[in-house]
Amino acid sequence: MSKLYIVPTPIGNLEDMTFRAIKVLKEADLILAEDTRTSGKLMKHFEISTHMHSHHMHNEHKTVDNLIARLKGGETIALISDAGTPAISDPGFLLTRACVENNIEVDCLPGATAFVPALVNSGLPNDRFIFEGFLPEKKGRQTRYLALAEETRTMIFYVSPHKLVKTLAEFVQYFGAERQVSISRELSKLHEETIRGTAEEVLKHFEAKAPKGEIVAVVGGKK
Repeated sequence: MSKLYIVPTPIGNLEDMTFRAIKVLKEADLILAEDTRTSGKLMKHFEISTHMHSHHMHNEHKTVDNLIARLKGGETIALISDAGTPAISDPGFLLTRACVENNIEVDCLPGATAFVPALVNSGLPNDRFIFEGFLPEKKGRQTRYLALAEETRTMIFYVSPHKLVKTLAEFVQYFGAERQVSISRELSKLHEETIRGTAEEVLKHFEAKAPKGEIVAVVGGKK
């Protein structure tokens, strides 16, 4: 019976790969990968020989119909991203939605994702939170900040390293210099670290020390 599996992959440490994820990837008819070169290394490590196709933000609109046809034809497809859980700030939503609309079963495996450990590590309230992912590049960025300025729940953002200092300066501007902030980078990797403090303190830290690696910013809500 056809099914779309959403399969999380490690965000840095290969030991975070689950037994079930390996089994699903080995047994699937096709693996959809954000970047087949990146995922090829993962497949080689776990001795997975299933055929892969590229499925990324630049082609997912064009490939959905064909993939739905293959699923309707009885194939089992597994979707992975470069790291973490697909469809969370990564390709996957369009295909998942199309499967739901066509009554094709979707099974998302539990597994690695960056924002959960960053939230827990932050020490900020995690009983209620919102996930914002990447902020808009230009258009809509200020509007988003203005809408979030009154948010009382803990906020989670994904930030590119070359934009972290700019983003922290915006946190100071829109949320206030004393707002509590936690920056987690290189989660699960050798040089993992979490820097906590006020927005102004954390900004000064990264102005003096250029950030590297994948970054999750967690910001306390307005009190």
